[in-house]
Amino acid sequence: MGRPQVAATAMLMCSFGAAPSTLNVLPTARVLVEGRPAAVMTDAAPVVNVPPFGMCTSLANPTVAAATAAALGVLTPMPCVPATTPWVGGSTSVLVGGRPALVQGSTCQCAFGGVVQVVVPGTTTTLTG
Repeated sequence: MGRPQVAATAMLMCSFGAAPSTLNVLPTARVLVEGRPAAVMTDAAPVVNVPPFGMCTSLANPTVAAATAAALGVLTPMPCVPATTPWVGGSTSVLVGGRPALVQGSTCQCAFGGVVQVVVPGTTTTLTG
């Protein structure tokens, strides 16, 4: 059974983020899925592809740690600036522009300990293997 193909406008969520974010996919592969640029495993560049998730609550984030220390140990969220790695768990059979396609359920890591996952794929009918 296939999983939904991810495209531009997919909704992302970080385990340490306060708000969802929308995946930005640059149309470099020139492949559209349901009228939107198709996402691939390397579409994980911080800020370019993966925008901030509102406020960050990870103590591994230096700004959160500093603000929390200044507040005498009370967790103090600070603005999110993602530091993501490439996605894992993509398609094993579908290539987009020579790279594995990104599918719902794929995740990537943030250097500050968060796990970013695709919550809503941005497509409704296109399934990949």
